[in-house]
This record gives sequence, C-alpha cells and structure tokens, in this order.
Amino acid sequence: MGKQEDFVLRALEERDVRFVRLWFTDVLGSLKSVAVAPAELEGAFEEGIGFDGSAIEGFARVHESDMLAVPDPSTFQILPWRGHDDGRATARMFCDIQMPDGSPSYADPRHVLKRTLSRAAEKGYTFYTHPEIEFYLFKDEYQKGKRPTPVDRSGYFDHTAQSFGADFRREAITMLEQMGISVEFSHHEGGPGQQEIDLRYADALSTADNIMTFRTVIREVALSQGVWASFMPKPYTEHPGSGMHTHVSLFDGDQNAFYEAGSEYQLSATGRAFIAGILTHAAEITCVTNQWVNSYKRLVSGGEAPSYICWGHNNRSAMVRVPMYKPNKGQSTRIELRTIDPACNPYLAFAVILAAGLKGIEQGYELPREAEDDVWSLSDKERKALGIQPLPKNLAEAIEIAESSELLAETLGEHVFDFFLRNKRQEWEDWRAQVTQYERDQMLPIL
Repeated sequence: MGKQEDFVLRALEERDVRFVRLWFTDVLGSLKSVAVAPAELEGAFEEGIGFDGSAIEGFARVHESDMLAVPDPSTFQILPWRGHDDGRATARMFCDIQMPDGSPSYADPRHVLKRTLSRAAEKGYTFYTHPEIEFYLFKDEYQKGKRPTPVDRSGYFDHTAQSFGADFRREAITMLEQMGISVEFSHHEGGPGQQEIDLRYADALSTADNIMTFRTVIREVALSQGVWASFMPKPYTEHPGSGMHTHVSLFDGDQNAFYEAGSEYQLSATGRAFIAGILTHAAEITCVTNQWVNSYKRLVSGGEAPSYICWGHNNRSAMVRVPMYKPNKGQSTRIELRTIDPACNPYLAFAVILAAGLKGIEQGYELPREAEDDVWSLSDKERKALGIQPLPKNLAEAIEIAESSELLAETLGEHVFDFFLRNKRQEWEDWRAQVTQYERDQMLPIL
C-alpha cells in the first residue's frame, strides 16, 4: 500500500471512525454508497468491495454484473454531519469502479472523466473548473401535486435581517470547508428561496467529486433545518431557473494556456480554438450538460439562461462568456460556459466539455464573430444573418443530435453512450405521455 492508504488507516484510528462510506456515481449522476467497517478497509484498498453492477443505473447487464468499488484514498474526509451523538465519526471516500480482472469499468462516469483528462495530459494540459451552483430552498419536502413554498421572498444579492438563506449558507459553507471544499462566494439568487454558492477553482476531477459532495451537504443541512433543497433546473414557471455556470481553463504546466498578453481580451489562440470547439459541438453535448426533460424549461426561458450557440465578451446572454480581463492577472484568464445546470452528472459534463474544447484545438477550429448584442432581443432573421444557431429546444431534439455525435460516442464510450441515450429517450416518452396541470387549466373550462 502507498502513503495515502497508510495515512487513511492511521486517521481511522486517531479519529475513532466507526463507519467508512464508499461513494460512487451511476451513469445518471445519482450518488451511491456502501458502508464498511474500518477493519475491512485495508482489504478494500487492495482488492475492492464487490457489488452487483446490474442493480446500478447503467452499470452492467445481469450476466456481467460483478464489479468492484476501489476507494481513492486522496478523497478521504470525515462527514461533519455524522457521529455527533456518540463521538464516533463516519468518513467517506470516492471509489473507482473496476471489473473483476482489475480493469476500469466501462460504465464508471469517474473513469470517463479520468480518461478524457488523460488525453488532455498527453498534450500537456491540466483542465480546471470553477462552478457557480444555484439551488432552491423550500419550506417543506415536496408532496405530489402541491406547489412547493420557497423559504423566503428575497431577490438577487438581497441582505435582510434574520435571513434564513444567509444562516443556511453559513452553516453549509462551514460544513463544506470542514470537508476540504473551498468556497469563493455565496449569495441569494434572483428567485424566492434561491441560493448560489460558488466553489473555488480546482482540477476537474476534484471539482466533480466536490459537486457530488456539495449536493449531499446542501441536502443534509436543509434536512437538519427542517427545509428541503432542490437542484431541479426550473421548479417554477415564473421564477429563474437554477444553473451551474462553470468557468474553465487549461493550464500548460504553470502557465494558463488561455492567456496571451496583448491579444484581444488577452485570449490566446488556444483559448479561442477551445471556445470554437465548444460552440461547434454545443448541440451534441447539450444532452449531457442538460440531461433532464426539465432542463430545457430553463434554457428556453431567457434571462441568464442561454438559448443560442454563440460567445461574447462579458455578454451574459451568450452561451460562452469571456469574463472581463483583470490587469496583472493573466493566470485568471478563463471562459464561462453558461448552459450547464446543477442536476447534471458532473463527471460526464466535464468530460464532454473538455473533449469538445480539445477537438477545437486539435482541428484548429476558427472562432466565429462574437455576439455583441443581447441575443434574446434579436429577431430570428437577425440571428440567422449573424450565423447564430439555437441550442436544442427540448430533450428530444438534444437526443436526436447526440445520437449521431462521434465526439460523444468516443468520449463517453460505447456502453455509457448507449445506456445514457436509451434512458433519456425513455424519459422523453414518459414525459410526452403526461397530461399536465397547464392542459387541464387551459382546456377543461372550454372544451
């Protein structure tokens, strides 16, 4: 065993850890967990913990179901919301999923991202991401057929006396930092009960792990305070949706590969080609970055959510934004992708974004003219004249485009690609068959 494994085993004794939760993520981005006793962990490091992969969404068919969860010791953390009563702690580690012969599982979303990061590393690049995660807080757990009630009526950046949201964010941030997750900003967002917490820049694998942890922490803190947290992209018709605007950059060693002094917006040729790659493949990857039928209610609603494939300097109506350059801070040059929502599978989303950007660099894609206007305010004719294409309008469109995407098939791998799209097709068919409250309200009185 290595030094990291030895550190974990020592920490189990020193912190009196009673249970270790081994976490991994299914293809749809749901967190899975199995608890082991500390005495079993040495064996888990060496051989993994066996489980039935056919019982996990998208992992395996029945006749090839044996899989192993192998803990990653670098992700060891004590869970701050467990063990307060008896003083005995519970810890967690993320796992890599392996086949019985020790090879990486073709169905493990974490491996999909690691594989794509390895491709970038072969070219000398490290991929960094910085997500701004939005979510709603409701007074009660959701009850079918009942409209959820937000915890407050505050708006964007509001600071109000005895604010529930402020107290909630303070406790959540304290818990995140206890788990080694650095938070950069937090504030009330535009919708009633809507919050935003921004995680600090980190390499994409750490960030994806952090997002999975973040979603768990937010839900745990909400439950402890008698409220309900949701990352649903668009819970209300009339209020803003929840996005996960993500800042990304490539580093070549210690140098930001997106930075070039003196160029327009201080953006290098590499950075411009990366943006061109994202725009060229935007429609193909939307099925992954916005994977739910509800995701498209946010994308068609306007405001802060993009609906069109374009980029702009400090243009918040564009899909890709190049933030304002800060003098003497070349290392901070980055781009912001505004399509992603907080309910995605972050491993797959980061993998396809990186793959699209790398393709732009490899193929030398040309960056189109930037969108200088509010894209929403333009007419269809004006957008067409500028060469601005729409993003998929619904999940069915996104699936149809994704099905013929070579980039998506290569990045996700055949198994994940097939399962993911098959699952999404079924979700769309299920949704199409539903009679909504809107239809009843509009048609029962008159038909």
